[in-house]
Amino acid sequence: MSYTILYGSYEDPILGLGMLLILIFALILYVVVKRRTLRANALAAKGEGDSQFRSLAEAIPLIVWTAGTDGLTNYINQRWYEMTGTAKGECLGNSWAEFVHPDDLAVCWQKWNDCIHSGETFEIEYRLRDKDNRYRWFINRAVPLRDASGAIKQWFGSCTDIDDQMRNQQVLEEQIKERTGELFDANTKLKEEMLEKDLARKQLDQQNEQMMRDLTERSTRATVLARMGEVLQSCVSQEEILKAAVGFAPKIFSSSGALALLQQGEHLEVASSWSNCLIPFPSFDRGDCWALRTGHSHFVPAGDDTARCVHAEGVKNSYVCIPIVAQGETLGILHFQGNANHPQLRESDLSLKNTFAGQIGLSIANIRLREALRSQSIIDALTGLFNRRYLEEILEREVRRASRSEQPVGVMMLDLDHFKNFNDTYGHEAGDAVLREAAAFLKRSVRAEDIVCRYGGEEFVIILPLADANATQGRAERIRSKLQELVVLHEGKSVGSVSVSVGVAALPVHGESSKALLEAADAALYRAKREGRDRVVMAELAAPRREECAALQEKA
Repeated sequence: MSYTILYGSYEDPILGLGMLLILIFALILYVVVKRRTLRANALAAKGEGDSQFRSLAEAIPLIVWTAGTDGLTNYINQRWYEMTGTAKGECLGNSWAEFVHPDDLAVCWQKWNDCIHSGETFEIEYRLRDKDNRYRWFINRAVPLRDASGAIKQWFGSCTDIDDQMRNQQVLEEQIKERTGELFDANTKLKEEMLEKDLARKQLDQQNEQMMRDLTERSTRATVLARMGEVLQSCVSQEEILKAAVGFAPKIFSSSGALALLQQGEHLEVASSWSNCLIPFPSFDRGDCWALRTGHSHFVPAGDDTARCVHAEGVKNSYVCIPIVAQGETLGILHFQGNANHPQLRESDLSLKNTFAGQIGLSIANIRLREALRSQSIIDALTGLFNRRYLEEILEREVRRASRSEQPVGVMMLDLDHFKNFNDTYGHEAGDAVLREAAAFLKRSVRAEDIVCRYGGEEFVIILPLADANATQGRAERIRSKLQELVVLHEGKSVGSVSVSVGVAALPVHGESSKALLEAADAALYRAKREGRDRVVMAELAAPRREECAALQEKA
């Protein structure tokens, strides 16, 4: 039996097997040596490649950086350190985030983490702080470097300063806005000219026609928005403003929406809505809305779960929240969301929506300011009661109303007895305390529809709608007697008992005008003081009433 090995043959089987083993061992040794040689060459090439990469990176007039698969930066070229004024090597890992503008940091982190997990290209615009503590706009772009199997080995990125471009863009947008009217006429003329061109320009004509439609739509909506502004400025209450805003909103926007206002501190309540807006929560906290957190508009495309507002839970279509701000104060938010007919909101409409929110905020602020000024003009600062100006106004109104319906109105005029003694004995601060406590007592002692006013000094007037002379006198007696139980403390000590003299008059028996009623009550008050104070005195009948009573007595 013979064995053939390669090109030779051997009759001895042992010898043939030995030669076979020698050849196998030689082949294994060759493979091992070859692999070690290739690995050594690769390591040398890698070191040389790293050195060449860093030399090239330092020569590039951009910020160049690399990061590992874990997202931690392991190299940044010298441009970064020159820009930030930091020492080389200080900003590796995640330390670079300290230079990102606080308003951009959350979005930047979210975008970077998403790309690390998905392997997609990282690209974002944000602001970085330079060595002079100024923020500049940069565009940062990074791509994953993969090995032969497709696995990510590291990330390579570049950061480009676009601050000048951003500022130029803002200037350009302002110029475009100023010349919108001119552009409208120019586009009209351009459309007429384009219709005369050949078919090769047809696509451009269609684009211009679309632009014309957009401009016309914007012009129409701007006209409606201007008309809404006129209406809002004429509103006299916050309720009217909300009603007008909800009425105009569907005429300006195709999307659904809602308006929520801050009520107490950090809490918001949905005040109104339109076009069947989906509102999962009628009330929510300020922190539940990203627009109120960031202080600017927050747009969320449909299906994007990156930063969704808690109050929009369950909203499937795109939506945007816009803060309502006036005079530096946040009043609430406007919430727009896509509907069945228009599921996607157009970001190009954001400027118009911001203007809409601004008009509502300014109108609400004006109403609140007007109400505050009105309150200051009719409220007595010391006692918190209505003042004499409001008394004359409201009494005149109550007298007219009562005269039309032939119903009575009662008036009490009260004067604190010996008030000067409180000031002389305990000082003016004690006198003020007596006035405040007496005012609070009077407010507690009347009906909800009664009106308590400070007439001047230590005098008060109470208007009692639908109360005749006898009812008014009875209530005056109860107030006089209960006031004696009032305890006023000054510096921890009682200032003594408080008593009051009261003059009572009523419509129509003591007069048929507000002036006549006050004069009758005032005369009755002075009679009470002359007769010894701490008492209630009814006014004398008006002259026509005295004659009527005398005639009745004669007939009797």
